[in-house]
Amino acid sequence: MALSTASDVLTVHGGTALSGEVRVRGAKNLVPKAMVAALLGHGESVLHNVPSISDVRIVTGLLEAHGVSVTRGASPDTLILDPASVERASDAAVEAHAGTSRIPVLLCGPLLHRLGRAFIPDLGGCKIGDRPIDFHLDALRAFGAVVEKRPEGLLISAPERLRGTHIRLPYPSVGATEQVLLTAVLAEGVTELSNAATEPEIVDLIAVLQKMGAMVSVHNDRVIRIVGVDRLDGFTHRAIPDRLETASWACAALATGGDIRVVGATQGEMMTFLNVFRRIGGDFEVDDTPGEPSIRFWHSGGQMRALALETDVHPGLSTDWQQPLVVALTQAQGLSIIHETVYEQRLGFTEALNRMGAQIQLYRECLGGSACRFGQRNFMHSAVISGPTKLHGAELTIPDLRAGFSYLIAALAAQGTSTVQGISLIHRGYEDFEAKLSALGADVELGIPA
Repeated sequence: MALSTASDVLTVHGGTALSGEVRVRGAKNLVPKAMVAALLGHGESVLHNVPSISDVRIVTGLLEAHGVSVTRGASPDTLILDPASVERASDAAVEAHAGTSRIPVLLCGPLLHRLGRAFIPDLGGCKIGDRPIDFHLDALRAFGAVVEKRPEGLLISAPERLRGTHIRLPYPSVGATEQVLLTAVLAEGVTELSNAATEPEIVDLIAVLQKMGAMVSVHNDRVIRIVGVDRLDGFTHRAIPDRLETASWACAALATGGDIRVVGATQGEMMTFLNVFRRIGGDFEVDDTPGEPSIRFWHSGGQMRALALETDVHPGLSTDWQQPLVVALTQAQGLSIIHETVYEQRLGFTEALNRMGAQIQLYRECLGGSACRFGQRNFMHSAVISGPTKLHGAELTIPDLRAGFSYLIAALAAQGTSTVQGISLIHRGYEDFEAKLSALGADVELGIPA
């Protein structure tokens, strides 16, 4: 296996039950979008509970390239964003700051309102399936934007003020819903978005926009109505905690037979996951102490139970919870069935788990649930997990963010030593995770031992 730099490899000596306390901050799927929303306002915005992750650093660079001042507040997890001097950034500067993030596409609406122009370089992101930006571009065109394809990317312009419109998404895409929200709030007239995503992070973004002066209402049957306004101001907001990181630590406790308290986690966004966690055989305790909430997760003893799961858009089981749950289910008694309906290639990470001793078989059919849009398209999007199986150490290369942390969970639960390459991908969504692992008693070290 070809290895990257030592700082991008984590060596994990497995077999230790994780025990202790970790803290989660604001949601990776909300904070960068709230930072983008600051572009729409007149005056400073203050964002609290900001995690130190690479996606935040990427968006900081993109905003600064456009003249936005981004500084730390009195607390290290507070950002102050001032868009008073927004200006056109060079296309090269945008491309340089984009990294592997798909965030640049969400700057389009705010930049069209501020500058009449936006540039999108070739976008990266996690390799978990087809994630085209067609939904985004179609929405921008519906508002009146003009999209021009160039060799280096897409140039999007607004010859005149964007206009409200009626949009129905073919699928409740989170990114496309965010695009419509960030564009519609300053567009002339009324926008009605049907088949919208309603994840907690979307609702929190709507709360940010409402604080700025936007008029946004969420109706039944996934309909969001936005009345455009002429001006938005800054906001002060505390980001909701990261429910996806919380679930990852919960699964680490379950797979290793450990006991982990996640400080900062709250119950409301976790209810669907908590039900599954308890069905498998885990247990949890919610602490609603004002200002310092937490959820404690532990393996309650005895044999974990197999079950059938199907991912779906909110309020269903999040696709980002699926991968760490799969690792835990390798230790459950019996046959578990996973039906992935959100990203068609998200089960590809199981090949590495099989090399570690898991018994996971992938299928093209829709197993354990209703038929989905991938059922007739030849994608391996269902899995049967036979357990329990003993896992052993292996050499692992991370394919995407959630699979990356799931590989860490597997390595921690396994007997022997694993080397996990490409941990920089995990830094996109998990703050200081190496230190957190060490605090929980994990035996991990950067690089490959001599």
